Amino acid sequence: MQTVWVLGDQLNRDIGALRDADPETHRVLLVESTAKLASKRWHRQRAHLVVASMRRFADELRSAGFEVDHRRSDSLRDGFREHVDEFGPERVLATEPASIAGLALLESLDVEIVRSNQFLCHYDEFAEWASGRKSFKMDDFYRWQRRRLGYLIDADGEPVGGRWSFDDENREPPPKDESFTWTDPQTSALDDIDRGVLDDLPDSCWGAEPDGTWATSRRRALSRLRHFVDEVLPGFGPHEDAMTTRSWHLAHSVLSPYMNIGLLLPGEVCDAVQEAYDRGDVPINSAEGFIRQVIGWREYVWGVYWLWGTEYRSRNELGADRPLPPVFTGADTEMRCVRACLDGVNDRAYNHHIQRLMVLGNLSLLHGVDPWALTDWMWSGFVDGAEWVMLPNVIGMSQWADGGMMATKPYAAGGNYIDTMSDYCGDCRFDRKQRVGDDACPFTTLYWDFLARHHDRLVKNPRVARQVRASERLSNLDAVRERAVEVRSRLDAGDL
Repeated sequence: MQTVWVLGDQLNRDIGALRDADPETHRVLLVESTAKLASKRWHRQRAHLVVASMRRFADELRSAGFEVDHRRSDSLRDGFREHVDEFGPERVLATEPASIAGLALLESLDVEIVRSNQFLCHYDEFAEWASGRKSFKMDDFYRWQRRRLGYLIDADGEPVGGRWSFDDENREPPPKDESFTWTDPQTSALDDIDRGVLDDLPDSCWGAEPDGTWATSRRRALSRLRHFVDEVLPGFGPHEDAMTTRSWHLAHSVLSPYMNIGLLLPGEVCDAVQEAYDRGDVPINSAEGFIRQVIGWREYVWGVYWLWGTEYRSRNELGADRPLPPVFTGADTEMRCVRACLDGVNDRAYNHHIQRLMVLGNLSLLHGVDPWALTDWMWSGFVDGAEWVMLPNVIGMSQWADGGMMATKPYAAGGNYIDTMSDYCGDCRFDRKQRVGDDACPFTTLYWDFLARHHDRLVKNPRVARQVRASERLSNLDAVRERAVEVRSRLDAGDL
């Protein structure tokens, strides 16, 4: 018998080495690593998603006739060696892992590695696309992807609707009509498998216990995909960037955790969206906006993770060195936007992309948090977290720690942006219009201080030079910078 070793983010019969496996000739190995569970302070729902999904997948494989060796071991390496000692397989196959460290582990064990099909653009294809370019942008990659994959492309090879992006239609703030509602995501009842997983999680896990929001089987993930496309996707576009206390999900798909561990594949997700658009069930701005997130941004992040390697994690071009503020790990805060986002992380291990980028990431950027500290927190705290996800998104996009390799400007903003795109500011005790004084919005104070602190670097950037020049003309810039020292000190102390 041969062995197919399936890692915890490859839970699909159609992925890589498992795709051609036969119960008559292949045994399946799954290893739950206690070292992995102990390696970070994982959010309880993040850890539960992976372990429960692994256990359900093992049961699905057994039902399909496979002999499955599903074991808990001190480490992945130990689990592999224990399996080999017990079963003596003729050969061990595995699909390419989703991390550089994982690939190095498999290579060190002489495992036969099968090319992954878990993404629509393999990382060597991305490297070929990027080769020779002095600079490259996600939008260029996205257009290349659209043409090669055929999504929302007409018979002449041009984008349907005559435009590549409808993003200008997808930036509406939350509706002021408080009777407006969004369709709730599906949920599933917890069972004995879920309870067994929770009993096995280490005490270091934090956050609320699972409430059935996150699917842990392919069947349930497919049901959530159908629900999103049929009930939610038509309204996805307009409020894609909005934030509101009235809904944690709005019209977001909340499908990323399933794609990231293999319960869903990006091709089948985009196919479902394309089919709904072809039927006339989904407007172009919603269909295009969602497909751009999947074949554009998601696959771009995957590609640059492999292109730039693990040394990318040490990038810190702005010299940010402050620890993660205590508010990220349980301290209370009077900043209503920050409280709303962190409550979402605690309750569901989830924020959508604008909450991550323009509230939590923005606060960290303005405050000067060590980029790796934020990366590690988001990696372990979000239900869809993974190294390949977080390194480019946090180091590059959110914290601009790479100096512009990923994004052409820092995504820094004061309280005005948050007020425009959310309903957070209305009942907040801070005034987003004020830069100084006890009632000044910390985001507004820190925004102007950030521009002044990094003046010499940012004034040369054409995308933010105008704002930097505006900071020079502030009549109370010295007072703003004095207030910023106090704000940053209080953030460090956890009493803001």
